[in-house]
Amino acid sequence: MRYEMVVGLEVHIELSTESKMFCDCSAKFGGEANTHVCPVCLGMPGVLPVPNKKAIDYAMRASLALNCQIAPFTKFDRKNYHYPDMPKDYQISQYDKPIGSNGYVVIRTDKGDRRIGIRRLHMEEDTGKSLHEGVAAGSLLDFNRAGVPLIEIVSEPDIRTAEEARLYLQKIRTIMLYTGVSDVKMEEGSMRCDANISLRPEGSSEFGTLVEIKNMNSFRSVQRALEYEAARQQSVLESGGRIVRETRHWDEGRGVTFSSRSKEEAHDYRYFPDPDLVPLEINQEWVDEVRRALPELPDQRFRRYVEEYNLPAYDARVLVEDLALAGFFDEAVAAGANPKAASNWIMVDLQGLLKGEGKSISEVKIKPSHLTQLIDLIEKATISGKIAKDVLVEVCFTGKDPESVVKEKGLVQITDESALIKAAEEVLAANPGPVEDYRKGKKNAIGFLVGQLMKATRGKANPGLANDILRKLLDGSV
Repeated sequence: MRYEMVVGLEVHIELSTESKMFCDCSAKFGGEANTHVCPVCLGMPGVLPVPNKKAIDYAMRASLALNCQIAPFTKFDRKNYHYPDMPKDYQISQYDKPIGSNGYVVIRTDKGDRRIGIRRLHMEEDTGKSLHEGVAAGSLLDFNRAGVPLIEIVSEPDIRTAEEARLYLQKIRTIMLYTGVSDVKMEEGSMRCDANISLRPEGSSEFGTLVEIKNMNSFRSVQRALEYEAARQQSVLESGGRIVRETRHWDEGRGVTFSSRSKEEAHDYRYFPDPDLVPLEINQEWVDEVRRALPELPDQRFRRYVEEYNLPAYDARVLVEDLALAGFFDEAVAAGANPKAASNWIMVDLQGLLKGEGKSISEVKIKPSHLTQLIDLIEKATISGKIAKDVLVEVCFTGKDPESVVKEKGLVQITDESALIKAAEEVLAANPGPVEDYRKGKKNAIGFLVGQLMKATRGKANPGLANDILRKLLDGSV
């Protein structure tokens, strides 16, 4: 029997506010343990939480960017459960009236576009951290993170492959970066994901037994965990076994999921409205204000690149997925660069350099105007494309403008025909073998000779002119 994977994802994203969700403690990542705390986020008796308006604005902005409807009436609820890093023994969250609902995102797969529904987006507070490593007995608790504002984005069970899950997560991350509501750094925990997966026979409309997977800290981890769990469940079903509804954790080192506890139901948390927090009424004026503040979103930018700049869809997608590179590209084009030339240099040469150095665009000294100038020097035949690659490296690490680098290093392209003829004659004299091959009909031998001429001129010969002069000398027409 062939089985179909059914996946829904729960994505937790910490909001980039200065203070926590219900108190004025710092929401900054890290810090000495238990220094970003107060009686409110420590859950002391008698304290009163106060909602962070910026966090609510950010939740609305994220909802609108994900095509969600904003609830005109919403409230905060207590989600009751005991865990060591929950000082109150409950988490302030939203249960039946989330701030956003009925949204969607579109992901692009090899088989075409797929629309993934978003069931809800709700606000809540983060928990603290339990620290186990390096502790001889028991665990240490750090409450700096307790109370940091979160949004949880719950997808519909519309995802059918592990790759689609990865693409969906990457799309959510990109959208959140564009909106500016979070830095979505998975390595710091500001973006986390739980996956719900079940299998069903292909063609069936019934859902299988759901299993939740936790502890996935990268896009690759999510894809690997889902692939493993799907194979595990299929093996159980094919052997006549039964899938148990449970929560499993992903072990990155061993590449397996393992059972940790039975899966909770909503009633296990005993939700009820938080008596210390009044409901929120969100009028249309507030929604419109947040909507007007939305920046250009990834899909809008993609369409602009394709429709206005005639970029291939692949180029547009690569640029759009990196907010910093997309901004760099826009500034270079605004300064006068040819869009296709700019995208080629950014995607191939600049990205290759950054990857090799392990740096981001903000960590090197090149400016968009530098790239525009570099492209202009190539188009004017002042330098060759090969020389331009060396100039790019110099600009990235010194911050000097390309024209200055070209002048300082004497890199101006040789276009003087008489000078190139003399150099070409010397190359032919020094390479009789390839010359003989060419004259015997092996025309591709000229490639070697062009390379030798470029080497003799330290890459400064105009490649087209060099090729033309060599052909004429070899054919006896000079």
